[in-house]
Amino acid sequence: MAILKHISSKNADYGDAEKYLTFEHDEFTMKPTLDADGRLIPRTDYRISSLNCDGEDFAVACMRSNLRYGKNQKREDVKSHHYIISFDPRDGPDNGLTVDRAQELGEKFCAEHFPGHQALVCTHPDGHNHTENIHVHIVINSLRIAQVPMLPHMDRPADRRAGCKHRCTDAAMNYLKAEVMEMCHSEGLYQIDLLNGSKERVSDREYWAQKKGQAALDERNAPMIAGGIAPRTTKFETDKAKLRRTIRDALSKATSLDEFSSLLLREGVTVKESRGRLSYLTPDRSKPITARKLGDDFDRTAVLSMLEQNAARAAEKAAAIPEYPASIKERLQRTKPAKSAPKNDGVQRMVDIAAKKAEGKGRGYEKWATMHNLKQMAATLAAYQQYGFSSPEELDEALTAAHADMQESLSGLKALEATISDKKELQRNLLSYISTKPARDGLKAQKSDKARRAYREQHESDFIIAEAATRYFREHGIKKLPSRKALQEEIQTLTVQKNAGYNDYREKHERVRQLQTVKGNIDQILRREPSQQKKHEQER
Repeated sequence: MAILKHISSKNADYGDAEKYLTFEHDEFTMKPTLDADGRLIPRTDYRISSLNCDGEDFAVACMRSNLRYGKNQKREDVKSHHYIISFDPRDGPDNGLTVDRAQELGEKFCAEHFPGHQALVCTHPDGHNHTENIHVHIVINSLRIAQVPMLPHMDRPADRRAGCKHRCTDAAMNYLKAEVMEMCHSEGLYQIDLLNGSKERVSDREYWAQKKGQAALDERNAPMIAGGIAPRTTKFETDKAKLRRTIRDALSKATSLDEFSSLLLREGVTVKESRGRLSYLTPDRSKPITARKLGDDFDRTAVLSMLEQNAARAAEKAAAIPEYPASIKERLQRTKPAKSAPKNDGVQRMVDIAAKKAEGKGRGYEKWATMHNLKQMAATLAAYQQYGFSSPEELDEALTAAHADMQESLSGLKALEATISDKKELQRNLLSYISTKPARDGLKAQKSDKARRAYREQHESDFIIAEAATRYFREHGIKKLPSRKALQEEIQTLTVQKNAGYNDYREKHERVRQLQTVKGNIDQILRREPSQQKKHEQER
């Protein structure tokens, strides 16, 4: 899944941003890594490009613009904004995402959502933690050098003007997250819901505290491990991680809020509730940690839901106790339930060796294909049993039903896409109409026909845009214009629904693909069985 992160920087040396993108840096100190001769070590693989720099170096172009508009001259000014789009590690092998394609997506995203800003776009094939996730860095000068169209998150005239600065508000981040989700949907990449928080919310500070703590713990444990002594602790936990674990332990046992609070109090954690929100106070702190900082699993709604589930399970368990318990002999004679087979999604199509030999494949390929077919035959039979099929006809029926489910999911997804497209078209026209309001108000202020004609000629482009938007509203029967904030929230809600439908469709499509593979292999096995039987009869 792609995620979006934002970092603001007050560093006046724009060259440091480019240096970070193109040279190796220490993941803890963020200082450049030097070789034995004290020279910077270039990154082994990356793609980098600049936007709106007119052929100049990014740092030079940014400093020229800052001097031109007299901005970013103070120490406390935010000089640049750094956005990172990190793709799922599975997108490479499963969905064909490459570094070059990610770079193209990053450049397009930057041009569409940060217009008028000088920018660097750089793609790395791997993260500093070696998760093999392709990620795109977008670094923009906080100063805008050109007038830009109004975007949905802009709520001030200065958000469009040249010579004004970029603002990363909550509305802007939500808009950008929704656009990242839409980008991944259109590219067929893995994606999660970025707009409704996360079960465990880990900040950058906590992430790096955990990394540094783990490194220090490993360093302390190294002499003991070398001496054959097993360390008592091998995994470092931050204070928030320990608190999450403590809360989860209490949640797994409690059936009411009072019991939950009592269990936590035994561990020294006090539960506080204010305005319908929970917070947790540990003994070493004077200020409680809010549930929002820990994650969505720890807020009041999630906690009450878990407690209700625990209470329901406890009631069912009490009701299910038999009047006369089974004897030891009966328990010993009971047959153990068969273990469910693990999910097998690695079945591949078997190779038609005869057809490949006819194409000119040699003995080496034939040997590989024979071994491949044997492995896939075993995997296919295991999957066949796992699904519980007793005949090829049942497999055909299951495939037909799975295909129907996939088509139903696809039709729902396409309906959502059409609705979002219509809403975005309405949003574009609404923003265009709103952006022409100063020109329209200026026309009303003119006193004579001559002055109005001159004013319209002077602002002809604004009136053409306004008339086009008015024509769109009239053609679609829109008499009362919606609030742009409400419209954006509706689009984001639809995007969340689309993301759920998108993932549901991907799961059903994958099931159809698995069943098709199993069916193709079963058909191939059954076609070969008669010839194998004849061969055995001839040998006898």
